[in-house]
Amino acid sequence: MSAPYVLHMITPLANVSPFDVNMAVDAGIDMVVPYTGIETAQVEALTQDAMFSRDPKNAARTGLFIGGRDAAMALDMLDVARKAMFPPFQISVFADPSGAFTTAAAMVAVVERALRRAGLDGLSGLDVQVYGATGVVGGIAGLIAAQAGGNVTLVSHRGVSAVQGKAEEFGRRYGVTLSCADTASGGKAALLERAEVVLACGKAGITVLSAEDLRAATRLRVAADINAVPPAGVEGVGVQDDGVALPTSSGAASGAVGIGALAIGNVKFKVQHHLLERMQTGGTAVAFDFQDAMDAARTIAGKAS
Repeated sequence: MSAPYVLHMITPLANVSPFDVNMAVDAGIDMVVPYTGIETAQVEALTQDAMFSRDPKNAARTGLFIGGRDAAMALDMLDVARKAMFPPFQISVFADPSGAFTTAAAMVAVVERALRRAGLDGLSGLDVQVYGATGVVGGIAGLIAAQAGGNVTLVSHRGVSAVQGKAEEFGRRYGVTLSCADTASGGKAALLERAEVVLACGKAGITVLSAEDLRAATRLRVAADINAVPPAGVEGVGVQDDGVALPTSSGAASGAVGIGALAIGNVKFKVQHHLLERMQTGGTAVAFDFQDAMDAARTIAGKAS
């Protein structure tokens, strides 16, 4: 009989995410233990406590899940955890702060699927604009889109400085170029005139692109929205839309399609479930970040092409 699977769930916040706890239990994990208020400097000791306390043959039955709301911090924690391990005590690590890595991966994968259906080669060479890019999902969605070949602009509504640091950080880490723009004092129409893909990652219940805004988007091909709480983040996009033509009343370009939050969420849910299962069933330790989430999302979205 195999040892129980123990998942140590850490976050710098005051509480771990109930969403992630439920996902872990539903994926078959036997025990989830939360640790809150964790700083990066504590991760090495926590990792080694988790790995040394089990027989080496059960190390792979031990995992560390990294939450929070800061992508760069989660990636730093992941790096510290990996460097703290050595044979034969490696445990698995999965970083997904606020579900951002799996959500952003699902969003981009479903957009790529919509573009393929339209006869295009994914995001390569397309103008991609991320609205709500100050948030953790928006930043990672922009990074993934840039890695996929898109010409990405992170759009802020509270000054370009709110996204500039993120763009520079991801550029240093991953060698991508992320442009930045600010719409706090106008200029949204000029941006949208060249937009071919829009990723709306704003707060729940906030419309980031209205029908009036979309009238400027004459080159738009796909608008994706992660907001499931009315009103829509992109006016005219329904939560269940998956490549549904945007209504002409929305002002969008003819032939533009929308992707709603539930279409994205369906893939996100499957990606997170799949990675949590892989932590338990592979027999060896694994380490997952947004790139692994993207690989899984492309596979899962592709099965529904």
